[in-house]
Amino acid sequence: MTEASVAARAVLSLGRVYCDLVFRGLDGMPQLGREVFASEFELTPGGGALITAAHLAGLGRPAALLARFGTDPLSLSLAPEIEQLGLDLQFLDRDATAGPQLTAVMVDHGDRAFLSRRAGHARPASLEASLAWPQAAHLHIAEYATLHEASDAIALAKRQQLTVSLDPSWDDELIRDPCFFERSAGADIFLPNLEEAVALTGQTEPAFALALLAQHFPIVVLKCGADGAMLAAAGETLHLPSPRVEVVDTTGAGDAFNAGFLHAWLDGADSRTCLAAAIDAGTHSVRALGGTGSLRLRA
Repeated sequence: MTEASVAARAVLSLGRVYCDLVFRGLDGMPQLGREVFASEFELTPGGGALITAAHLAGLGRPAALLARFGTDPLSLSLAPEIEQLGLDLQFLDRDATAGPQLTAVMVDHGDRAFLSRRAGHARPASLEASLAWPQAAHLHIAEYATLHEASDAIALAKRQQLTVSLDPSWDDELIRDPCFFERSAGADIFLPNLEEAVALTGQTEPAFALALLAQHFPIVVLKCGADGAMLAAAGETLHLPSPRVEVVDTTGAGDAFNAGFLHAWLDGADSRTCLAAAIDAGTHSVRALGGTGSLRLRA
């Protein structure tokens, strides 16, 4: 093994960065014409790419955030917190058209709803340079919507001999894109949740949905929330339960789950170990407010 291959263990995490306004302690979700009040609030950086990268860094894995980031006051107010997450920010594409990009997160009895605004396009100007980075071993695409805009990302990563993972991340329109599997071809690991898997396959039974997805990806890891997670790889199917914990906020739990799986997988762990590590990371995440709040508890 060459010195370069030993050094190449970093993950590039590609996606949009959001300013998450997290409201918790509601008496119910808002309805048109009515007002509800939250007992807790937190303003925190969010987005699947950032959350997965932050949890990877928390596990000791070098992680570079590959995204566009606004220069507006709201975006810049989160810059100090982002800088404290231990991420490599050399590929962060700072541009006025990338913000403000925000998500209102409303948490009710452990579950949540989102209202988001996207700003500009998702393809960072630094994409090609990041994939040629000698320390990069893997590209994680945090949402299919970003892949839809940077449709050559997987091919470019493969050209640099990087492995690739994809989390579809729910999008009302794109989750039913007839070209979904064609555009996602080449991804080594697919990381949907159950709702996304059902939308993509039309199968409501998790095992059937998993089997259909396994026809398109070498490794499929299906997140089933409180019911744990399932994995299909090389003809093997595995299901592990989730431990019962007090749920504070599920925001970003799937992204933390992704980080746990990728960190173990990139270290060469077997399927069971990878799935257990993913469940552990996701379970820890739900015990704090916001997508990165649990990292402070772990610290």
